[in-house]
Amino acid sequence: MMGVTKIGAVSAALICSAGMVSANTCAHGKTIQDDVLTIATGNPAYTPWVLNDDPESGEGFEAAFAWALAQRMGFDKTAVKWVRTTFDGAIQPGYKEFDFNLQQFSITPERDQVVDFSDPYYTAGKALVVRKDVAEKISEVTPEVIRSLKFGGAGGQVSAKYIFDVVKPAQDVFLFDDMADVTAAMKANQVEAAVFDVPTALFVTAVLYPNGVILGQFAEDGESSDSQFGLLLAEGNPLRECANEALASMKADGTLQEIETKWMNSETGISLINMAD
Repeated sequence: MMGVTKIGAVSAALICSAGMVSANTCAHGKTIQDDVLTIATGNPAYTPWVLNDDPESGEGFEAAFAWALAQRMGFDKTAVKWVRTTFDGAIQPGYKEFDFNLQQFSITPERDQVVDFSDPYYTAGKALVVRKDVAEKISEVTPEVIRSLKFGGAGGQVSAKYIFDVVKPAQDVFLFDDMADVTAAMKANQVEAAVFDVPTALFVTAVLYPNGVILGQFAEDGESSDSQFGLLLAEGNPLRECANEALASMKADGTLQEIETKWMNSETGISLINMAD
């Protein structure tokens, strides 16, 4: 079963009752392929964002959200095409081979200078993941202890910026191409700690790196405003208005919250870390 039908009869009823943005009005003539909505995701795409690296299934938060948004914009399942991109390639300026891309792109002023973002569709907390052997040596999680750790981050991604701007480690930060390389560095004992958004941290420690431990979730502060995810579009793309209109209607009638509740369980039981202590 594909598409928005995976999020249940209640969502389907909400979508029908709220009405859809007609492809003949808002979105018509604004997609890179006539009457087809091309959506991009990562290669690969990970749980809980996309289950089993299969966005067409509509399973996983971003997959389910994208299908529902497409339908709200007036595109049925036969008029949606999925493509894959790298994270870094997608945020470069210039022509895009997709109408919008979603793979946990944080909305930042720097990125907004070269690409466009929709309004936020998800706000993610950030979690501290360390190697199990490192966690066993920590008796109390304090800012001083955290700053003493050897961190790894993905250059150009918000996680690395967060490490530099908020965590402020005492040791040099090792930068890698992507978060998969950061996880590999932890496995190889090259680094002791990393920062992931909470859903990804749960997946990493459960599947990719079971010897990883979530020490806690960082409390929000004035410097950590990069946690809102938006659809990424080419600079000046007129489809942004259509996506925002559809997204607003999904927020207003509870459809987006229903999808988030289904795929992103907020009751994680993860303790908070306050770096201001």
